[in-house]
Parts: sequence; C-alpha cells; structure tokens
Amino acid sequence: MVKRSRIIAFFLLLIAIGGLMGSTTENIIKNIKLGLDLQGGFEILYEVSPIDEGQVDRETLTSTAEALDRRINVLGVSEPNIQIEGEDRIRVQLAGVTDQNNAREILSTEANLSFRDVNDRKMMDGADLAENGAKQSFDSEGRPSVSITLKSGEQFQEVTEEILAMAPENQLVIWLDFEEGQDSFEAERMKEDPKFLSAPAVREVLTQKNVEITGDFTVPEAQQLASLLNAGSLPVQLDEIYSTSVGAKFGEQALDETVLAGIIGVLIIFLFMIFYYRFPGVIAVVTLSVYIYLILLIFDWMNAVLTLPGIAALILGVGMAVDANIITYERIKEELKVGRPVKSAFQIGAKNSLSTIFDANITTILAATVLFLYGTSSVKGFATMLIVSILVSFITAVFGSRLLLGLWVNSNFLKKKPGWFGVKPGEIKDIADNYDTLDLPTRFDKFDFVKHRKRYFLFSGALLGAGLIILVVFRLNLGIDFASGTRIEVLADERVTADQIQTELDKLGIQTTDIVISGNDNEIGVARYKGVLSKEEISEVKDHFNELFGSDQTNVSTVSPTIGKELAKNAIIAVIIASVGIILYVTLRFEMFMALAAVIALLHDAFFTIAVFSIARLEVDLTFIAAVLTIVGYSINDTIVTFDRMRENLRKKKRLKTFDDIADVVNSSLRQTLARSINTVLTVVIAVVALMIFGSPSISNFSLALLLGLISGTYSSLFIAAQLWLVWKNKELKKKGVIKTYKEKKVSSDEPQV
Repeated sequence: MVKRSRIIAFFLLLIAIGGLMGSTTENIIKNIKLGLDLQGGFEILYEVSPIDEGQVDRETLTSTAEALDRRINVLGVSEPNIQIEGEDRIRVQLAGVTDQNNAREILSTEANLSFRDVNDRKMMDGADLAENGAKQSFDSEGRPSVSITLKSGEQFQEVTEEILAMAPENQLVIWLDFEEGQDSFEAERMKEDPKFLSAPAVREVLTQKNVEITGDFTVPEAQQLASLLNAGSLPVQLDEIYSTSVGAKFGEQALDETVLAGIIGVLIIFLFMIFYYRFPGVIAVVTLSVYIYLILLIFDWMNAVLTLPGIAALILGVGMAVDANIITYERIKEELKVGRPVKSAFQIGAKNSLSTIFDANITTILAATVLFLYGTSSVKGFATMLIVSILVSFITAVFGSRLLLGLWVNSNFLKKKPGWFGVKPGEIKDIADNYDTLDLPTRFDKFDFVKHRKRYFLFSGALLGAGLIILVVFRLNLGIDFASGTRIEVLADERVTADQIQTELDKLGIQTTDIVISGNDNEIGVARYKGVLSKEEISEVKDHFNELFGSDQTNVSTVSPTIGKELAKNAIIAVIIASVGIILYVTLRFEMFMALAAVIALLHDAFFTIAVFSIARLEVDLTFIAAVLTIVGYSINDTIVTFDRMRENLRKKKRLKTFDDIADVVNSSLRQTLARSINTVLTVVIAVVALMIFGSPSISNFSLALLLGLISGTYSSLFIAAQLWLVWKNKELKKKGVIKTYKEKKVSSDEPQV
C-alpha cells in the first residue's frame, strides 16, 4: 500500500525549501563581498622598516595597520582588508577603488609634516599638531588652503622667534615627508614646483595656535592633505614587495563570464544526472540546488570575500557534490540487480557508499587545507570555497539526497519500479540465487586490466621521461609570481596588436618582447617585464594606457625577487605536505601499498600536467599551483573508489595464494567500478570545460590544468595505481607464500559489509 503522506511530505518539504531559497537568494547574493578581481581594486604587500634607528615590533606593526586603516577611511573604501603577516609585513586589499593611483599614494606616503628653517633644521613636526587639528579652508585671497591647530602656542612663539632672528633668511619651510640627506630647501627653492608645501616669511613673533598652509592646492587636494594629517603620520617606512591591481571593467567582465560558465556547466550536469539516473537524478538536482544556496549563505555568514577562483571552486564543487550521489546511486543499482527489493537496496546501498564518500572527500580537504595555509589572497579564497563546498556537499548529497529519496522509497510508490533507478528488468537476478553484488556481470568483463600492465608502465614511463626532458630543455614558463617582475594587462575596446603594445611601452621606457594577445576579439594585451616597477612607474603606466584605451582598463602586478622565491618555496612545501598527508591517511584507512600506489599515481598526474604546460609554454602562476593541489586532492578520489572495492573483494577472497588471486581482485574491482569512475570524473570535467569555454580568460590556464589532471587522474587510477599495488602485493606473496586478507581481521560495525 502506497503511503501518500510521505509523498505529500516530500512536496511540502520541496515547497518550503523552494520558498525559502526564492525569498532570500537575491539578498544573500547582494550581501556577498566581491574580491578585487571581480569588482576592481588592488592588493599590496608592504615590507615594514623603521624610519630612523630601532626595529619593527608587533606594537609598531599594529599602530601602522591602524594608521593605514584611518587613511583608507579618507578614501571612503568600505570593508578594507588589512592583515599583519609575519614579523615585518602588512597586506592591504582594497576592492572597488576608483582612483587606484591616488589610493596607492595616500597609503604609502609617510604624511610626516615638519616645520624647518632654511638650513633644513627641524623646528616642529606632526606630533605638535592637535588631534584632528587639520581642516580645509581658504586664505585671504579665497584660494584653497589647509588650516592646522597646534597643541601649544608657546612652542610656536619660540619657533617664530628663532626664525625671525635669521633674517633675511627668515622663511618657515613647511614640508611633507622630508627625506634627510636627499631633500633641501636650497635645492628646491628655485624650482617651479618645489617639493615643500610652502615657505612663508616670518615678519613677527607669532603666539597663536592656528597656522595656515598655503600652496597651489585645489579644494580636493587641500581636503586630502587635511585628512592625511588628521589620520597621522606613519611610524615606519613602507616598501612595496608585491602588488596587483584589477580595473573595474576587467572585474565586471570576469564576473559575468564566469557566472555564465557556471550556469551552463551546472545545467549540463543536471541534465546528465536526470538522463543517466532517472528519478534519483531528479533528487540530485534538488539537493545540488540546495547545495549552491547553502554555499552562498555560508559565505555570507562568514563575511568571506568571493574571488574569481572562488567561483571556480563553487562550480567544481557542484561536480564533486554529484560524485557522492553517483557513488550512492551506483551502489543502490547493484543491490537492485542482485534482486533486492527497492527499500532494502536503498538502505544497503546508502550504507555501503558512506565509507567511500567519506574517504574521497577527506583527501580533497587535506589538499585544500594545505592550499589555505600556504596560499595567498585569491588562492586562499579558492581553498576556502573548496573546503566549504566539500563539507556542504557531504551534507546535502549524503543526508539531503537520502532524506528526499527515502520519503519516496518508504512510501512504497517505487516498490516495483526499479526502472525509475535506471535498472532494466533483464539486469535483475533472482534473489533466491544468492547473488552477491561482487558477482554481478559488467559490460567491461572482457577487459583484462592486469594483462597489459607492463605496457601501461612503459607508456607512463615514456611520457614522464619525455616530460622530464622537456622540463630540462624548455623549463617552466614561470609567471611573475615565481620569477619576479611586472605583468601589465591591457583591455581595449577594439583589436590590439603586440606591436601596438610594444610601441606604447617603449614610450614609457619599458623594454620587453614578451607580449601575448588574447581574448575573443584580440582585445587583451599582456606584457611581462623582468624589472619591478615602482609605484610612481605603475601610476604612469596605468594613466598612459587608461588614457589610450579608456578609463580603468589596465591591470599592473609586481612581485619582488624576495616574494617570488618565497612563493616558489611555499608551493613546493604545499605539494609535499599534501602528498605526505594523503599517504598517512590512506595507510590508516587502507594499507601502505595502496597509499604509496595512490601517491605515485597522483604525482604522475601532477607531473604530466606540469610537462604539458612546459611544452606548450603556458604561464605557471599561483592559480596553476592551486590547480595542481586540487588535482592532488581530487585525483585520488577515483583511486579510493577502486581501492574501496578492492578491499571488499579481498575480504571475499579470505586468502591470496597465487598471482591469479591478486590479478582477479584487481580486474574485478576495476570492472565493477569503471562506470562509476567515468561518471564521477565526467561531471567534474563538464564543469571544468564550461569554465574553459565560457569563463574568464584570467582562469583559462587554471581550468586547462584541472582538465589535464582529471583526464590523467582517470588513466592513473585504472592503469597505474591498482597495477602498482598488484606488483608489490605479488612480491609480498612470494615472500610469505600466503597473504591473509581483511576478511580474517575483526571488522568494525561501522565499516561497509557485503
């Protein structure tokens, strides 16, 4: 008898979820903070050093960060991100800044006001100003000026007495950021545009607290100077060692393109799930929609910043979330094929898939955590989104899908409808024949994966050898993240050529032949320069190209040699830690031979991707490292699915006595999981291909690296990892004569049983 109450509960739950999502999604999306790569802005890493003698301590860094925050308030930027890193660095991220050149100048200037005589002797400085004592005003002739209030009129009286006594050289020279040993009144006084603010003559002793600074100011300039003086001078010197900037139009275009890519990729995944898995596929579409909603909601709650790689991680997360559904649904289909009733097949299939899903997700979280710890800015955003995606997908795919599908299964509506799960009547065995899911025939039973293992090893060895030679000869085309230098990216409204970009760079005194034109209409020009441009040179470059091609359409990134070496070192450390972590985890969950085989396979995948990038001369930057670590985490997923099935077949064997016993375990496991392996990787490939075709060019190399890793990962899972385990297990067999399998060990109740 059909229990209609459960079906009604399903639709009521669906309506409630749909209503909640529909009424709140728009506000959630509006509240999410966009990173500078999606709305324009810039990021600078400053190295902090003392102005005079002494050293930089934590208190100095904190006071400097507070001073920078006050200056950012002058710019009117909402929610800046200022972080103290290490012992002498401060990272500043400002998204949505319209005038980036002005913002850089305000941040880096010391804003150290000083009153000096004509011999450059300091008489007073900014410390003598009253709190918030500067304001924009007008002089007696109506010209913009800055009025400042001093703490002590008596001190000003003493200063003016000294200056008056120096007549006829009785000027009080007012400086901003006077540099000892470099600046002098004598050198600047005859210039048309001197560096000092003003040099009024003192004709009488003054006792008032108010002093007016006059000069060739506009009203905005006077307001800005007053605000800077009120914000306070910096107690240290700031040197840019890393910076990147993104124009607003670049950010807007990147956001639109990547969101479009995400929508297309997700829709194709939805259609695939419905077509291949029928009714459970419909349930998967519902839970995936909930997954996307929850991701955005959690990101809003975390007050996290959404970056371009973060959106890519969200789209990838959809593909990974589908994996859990596929693993569960394939298990249910196997139970249906041995003749179990729908309800029993659902319960056993769901239970037996949990361990595999858990192991596969943990390994990816390990890699994402390492990315977060060793990555910077947008890479951290990618790692954060990846971790959140995995956790949420586990909840929605494992518990959400089982709740919704369970309502239908337990209603008895699907009792005699195995076809709704994609199982044909001819595939179903008689339950009385005591068929085991491990005995089920597959469409791949003719494939002998073990027979040609030496050919697989030779093929992979040849590829890796060729890759090694290519790396030695061509080396990697390192981006400025690792090689240091400057990257200039220009977005034009029409077609541009390398010669055109080169001509404009020559005008700016920048000599480079490393210019690449890209974009659908060849409207993007990217030039790399080995030198590191100063903030003044960056301003000049941005002003020049913005005037030439339109406002705010030029990105400039710089990396100092010090930072380049650190990023390269951190990337190597990250890959090593991720690999060691995976070895330890897989060893604990499975065995050492499986762990070593899995890690060799994933390093094979990573190296293959690196070799392709080397021969194709594609740029290797931080997002490439993020892709490699994602490959490290995700490549092992498919291997774990295979190993999980091998563990079950080993339990069934009880003992391994001959090479054929080991070969049978490998062949059977690969045949039984091949369809599942293809489907799980296919959904992620769909998401990555959508990113490559429709996404922003900024992440095209990232997407390509992922695609190469996914294809290589499928190959290595089938033809490398399992075969390596077989070789090592056979050596163990020759030493021991007989190998006891998992079946003879005590199996905990929470492990999947067949």
